Amino acid sequence: MKQSKNQASQYDKIFKENIEAVIPSLMQNVLGITTVLREELPDDVQHTKERKPDVLKKVTDSLGNTFVLQIEFQVSNESEMVYRMAEYYVMLERKYKLPIEQFVLFLGSSKPKMSTNIESKHLKFDFAMIAFAELDFHIFLNSTKPEEVILSVLANFAQETPENALKQIILRLEETTEGDLSLKRYFKQLRILAQLRKLERILKLIVMDSIAKYIDEKKDVAFLIGQEKAQVKFVTNLLLESDFTVEKIAKIASVSVEFVKKVKGAITIDK
Repeated sequence: MKQSKNQASQYDKIFKENIEAVIPSLMQNVLGITTVLREELPDDVQHTKERKPDVLKKVTDSLGNTFVLQIEFQVSNESEMVYRMAEYYVMLERKYKLPIEQFVLFLGSSKPKMSTNIESKHLKFDFAMIAFAELDFHIFLNSTKPEEVILSVLANFAQETPENALKQIILRLEETTEGDLSLKRYFKQLRILAQLRKLERILKLIVMDSIAKYIDEKKDVAFLIGQEKAQVKFVTNLLLESDFTVEKIAKIASVSVEFVKKVKGAITIDK
C-alpha cells in the first residue's frame, strides 16, 4: 500500500499525539507485557540517524525483568525494515547495556510482507511483528480512552459488517470523550485512520446520520444536516455508483446543481 507523504505525516501525527495514552494498553493487551515501572528514554540514539524510534522506554515488568522496549508503527511494507531494526538493536544495546525487546506494529490492511530476520554466517537477528488487521477490534473498542477507541478501525471486525463496527466505534467515542472540541478532534483522527481501511466513504455516510453536528462544515457533511437526508443519500449514491454528470444527477434527484456540488464536495476523498 503506497501512501503519499501527506498521508504518512497525518498518521504519524495521530500516533505522536496519542501514544502516551495508548501505550499502557498496547503493552498489556497487544504485546503481552505487564509493567510495574516505565521510564521514557531519549530517542536520539544516534545524532546522525535520520529516523528516530517511535516509542522507546525502559521497562520493568511484573516478573522483575528490566529491558529497553522499542515500538515502531509501520503503515506500508519497507524492504529495508529488518536492517533498520538491526541497526536500532545494536545501538540500543551498546548505549543501555540492557536486553532489547523490539516490536513492529503493522497498520496496513494486508498481511505484512517484510522480512523479520537476518541469518548469515556471522549474524542472526529477528524482531517481532504484529499486524493490527489480525487483532480483535474489541480490544480497543472496550477501552475508556478515546485515543484507544479510534484504533479499533484498524483492527479485525470479525463477524461485524464495517457499517456496524463503525457505528459502535462512533458511539464509544461519544461515550468516552468529554467536550465537543475533543470529540471533534477524535472524529477527525478516526476519519484519517479509516482511509487505511478504505472505509472513509462508509464513515461519511454514517456521520451524516449520527455525528454531523460535530464535523467541520467546510470539509465534511455537517453543513448538509439541514437538507433533506433522503435527498442527500440519494445524490450520494448516484455520485458514488454512476458516471452521471452533476447536471443529470440534479435532474434525476429533483435538486439544484449547487446542492449536488455540495454533496460531491463533502464525499470527495482527501488526497
